[in-house]
Amino acid sequence: MTSLNDREKAFESKFAHDQETVFKATARRNKLLGQWAAGELGLAGDDAEAYAKSVVMADFEEAGDEDVVRKVSADFAAKGLGHTDDAIRTKLQSLYAVALEQVSS
Repeated sequence: MTSLNDREKAFESKFAHDQETVFKATARRNKLLGQWAAGELGLAGDDAEAYAKSVVMADFEEAGDEDVVRKVSADFAAKGLGHTDDAIRTKLQSLYAVALEQVSS
């Protein structure tokens, strides 16, 4: 019975670790998106860093990525930039692989 309990604890530990990795990678991806968007918006230095943080914080509004896409899209529209929501989602997907590698390192 002990080995069954050990296996259960190992699975629970792995699940918790995997969930933590996903959370960190998602937050990192959002920061990378914010840095990219800041550059597109013409922001630099502290303003760019503050904008990137605001993109990370936007992800806590609702489940999923739509809150982040909506924020960046609205900011682009306010500046007259022609990035579509689909282009932002594509950028999010490409940045997730980068973020996952950075978090896993």
